[in-house]
Amino acid sequence: MSIAIAKLLREFVYNGVNLADPGPTFTADEVRDLYSAQYPELTTAAIDGPEYSGEVMRFKFVRAAGAKGSHA
Repeated sequence: MSIAIAKLLREFVYNGVNLADPGPTFTADEVRDLYSAQYPELTTAAIDGPEYSGEVMRFKFVRAAGAKGSHA
């Protein structure tokens, strides 16, 4: 009996868009920071995951919920 080792693929999703993995040396936080230049709202986004599906490890960037303006 042999054991097979499969490398997990990482997938990053924001607002229904799959974002390319910049490389395995980046942490999920660093990937979020990298994409915040293109999607500024990611600077305050939470990271959900990873969720595993077969050989895919999926992270979701979730915008922080907040109120626009204040009610006094």
